[in-house]
Amino acid sequence: MRIVYSRSSTATQSLLRQRHILTEAGLLVRTEGVAEGFHPAEGVLLFEDPATTSKIPALERPAFAKVASAAHPGDTLTVSELFRLCRDLMDIHAVRDWCQARGVVLRVLSGPLSNFHDLADDDATTALIINVITAVGQFQRDLQNELTAEGIAAAEAEGRYRGRPPALTGDQLEEVRAAFRDQGASIAGLAREHGVSRVAVRTALADLLPGPRTPPPQS
Repeated sequence: MRIVYSRSSTATQSLLRQRHILTEAGLLVRTEGVAEGFHPAEGVLLFEDPATTSKIPALERPAFAKVASAAHPGDTLTVSELFRLCRDLMDIHAVRDWCQARGVVLRVLSGPLSNFHDLADDDATTALIINVITAVGQFQRDLQNELTAEGIAAAEAEGRYRGRPPALTGDQLEEVRAAFRDQGASIAGLAREHGVSRVAVRTALADLLPGPRTPPPQS
């Protein structure tokens, strides 16, 4: 059995991008003229946790409890992107242990871990690469939060900060950055998916965007 899990962070965030990735992998089928427009392919079970923050460990989420009831040895658990399932090293290792104990294969369809046939493999190389990639992602999130806090503090000191909260924060901010960095998602597409302006997306991606080009010197 092929089992698919997906998650969105807020009630307003769409599952559409995840569904497109899953459709390309043959796990979902597009249904024209039907609300949401997708249904599981033959032999696929789909479980979704809408409006569920990634701060809740994967094994404690409502839909994952249904995954646990449905999974059997030899089944494959697939997610479109790792951060839809796990937030940090502790969480990914908990899910790996869960899969290993049940003989379930774990697959991610996009991002730097998408080349692994089974992320739950109990071998040193898989564990090492997961540790490194997950730690780097956590470092990038922590660094962005630190830079944001420092920028606000500097603006407050100069009397320039007016306290308007950013349009993208928390899980949504992480997802926008991961989609841009790992999937090459466009700024316009991310703005549509998350219901914010392109300026808000550019602000969230400020340190990932190329700097302004220097014009050539005039002869």
